Amino acid sequence: MAKLFEPNAQFPPRRDIERLAKYARGRKIFEGKPAEVYERASEILRGTPFTKQLRQLYIAVNLMDALLTKPADLLVGEAPTYESGLPDASPQQRAINRVVEENDLNQTVHEITIGGGYRGDSWLKTYYAPRVDFSEVRAAGYDFDEPMPEPIIEAVDAACVFPEMSRGSRKRFRAVNIAYVEWVTVTKLPGIDRYLLKKEDRVYEEPYLVVERHLPGYIVHERFKLISNGYDDRFDIPIRVYMIGEQVPTGRSEDVIKTGVPHILVHHVPYKTVDDTWEGISGIEKLESILAAINDRLVQIDYILWKHSDPTAYGPEVEIEGDADGSIRFGGKYIPVTKDDVAPGYMTWDSQLDGAFKELDILLGLVYQISETPQWLFGTTLAEDKGGSGTSHTDGNAIKARFMPILSKVKRIRVHVDRAIRDAIWSAQLLENFANEGVDGFEPYEPVYPKINWRDGIPKDEKTEAEVFQIRTGGQATLDVKSAIKRMDGVDDEQADAIIQRISADETRVNGTVDSTVFNGGSSAGGSG
Repeated sequence: MAKLFEPNAQFPPRRDIERLAKYARGRKIFEGKPAEVYERASEILRGTPFTKQLRQLYIAVNLMDALLTKPADLLVGEAPTYESGLPDASPQQRAINRVVEENDLNQTVHEITIGGGYRGDSWLKTYYAPRVDFSEVRAAGYDFDEPMPEPIIEAVDAACVFPEMSRGSRKRFRAVNIAYVEWVTVTKLPGIDRYLLKKEDRVYEEPYLVVERHLPGYIVHERFKLISNGYDDRFDIPIRVYMIGEQVPTGRSEDVIKTGVPHILVHHVPYKTVDDTWEGISGIEKLESILAAINDRLVQIDYILWKHSDPTAYGPEVEIEGDADGSIRFGGKYIPVTKDDVAPGYMTWDSQLDGAFKELDILLGLVYQISETPQWLFGTTLAEDKGGSGTSHTDGNAIKARFMPILSKVKRIRVHVDRAIRDAIWSAQLLENFANEGVDGFEPYEPVYPKINWRDGIPKDEKTEAEVFQIRTGGQATLDVKSAIKRMDGVDDEQADAIIQRISADETRVNGTVDSTVFNGGSSAGGSG
């Protein structure tokens, strides 16, 4: 099978244009800048005097920011724990703790969950390199200590990832390409132009395609010239396209890197999936038309209220001393009528505001329902069918029942995130051992596939849980001190051990050490009396 990026091919590939346009639309809506929403309303009023006013009154309500952030908050709002299943002092557990902390994996999970919400796809890349980039320091010729490489796990822009499918599969990848356009400043002075004084006119930028092709066990770096070929606007958002030109040197010391890992080091994190495609489904794409209707309805209501806040008046023609044209001045316009019509009045329009607000309630309710998010979860409600406040339940089970829609959604997201994060941590261990093979001072260890203990983000009723445990165990202890500290404070094994040591030191300092013979002697004396 041919590679995806070769000379005379198109970049981005034609098959990916729709996916990239979906990413761009989703990001605009998430940022509160839905350009296509404005077009929907302006088409109706095109050619009327209201077009200019619509531009000034346009309102963009960013509902999706809060709706996509809430699942991420519930996913890692209470930090999960990462375990190897081995003793705390084992090199595997220490390596997992180090990878999690140095890569800020909880923050990464929060970010890819939000990003996947408006794109549908997120990607994680694992590699072994220095964390601090000293390329500019090196280029300037300054002295510096060469940084030590370490396992790095970071998110990759989904718009730069182009997977190649295995033959006969809709889910498995035979290769994953990370490709992006790099613009290079070029100074061109052909012929007599080299003698021109104004040489900045000959400075321009050339596009190059940078490809990082990930294969099982290898990473291949390539670089191509690009030729601009216009835009593809078939899916509402214009996507710039290029023709791939000749291959050029990458400028790297080596273009083929052996990773020592028997799988691809780029991990897919979809937001929601079905069985007939690898592409994820975002939380926005099925709401685009409803969100557009909500913004249009708000624009219409705002225009009606603004237009009729100072309506045109009519009444008898009256002259007032000091007025230039002799007419009565209101905030709006005043229309003089005949003397027979002496009763002044206002010209108003039955704008059906009640109907507009009812439709807005329905549209808002649909957004929350399709998003599987109770409206009261945000502490307030807007639609008429408010569904309660969410605060009338104090029992833990009742609270979880109320949160069931959003908890089910978070669990679905967690399935994909859990697999990708565990794969990334395992890959980091494999990379670290392979890169340090034979290095003095490095203690090799057998990588283990970690386990992540996630929390649902809902406050627990510890008293109710303790009562249930006591009944089921007949009053026996069900939790050791160390496990209790880990669960309650969300700390790892080393931190829990440090807390236990400080507790023991406090007890020794307060109570001191008591010889057991004191109690034995006291018992004997009491018995003989």
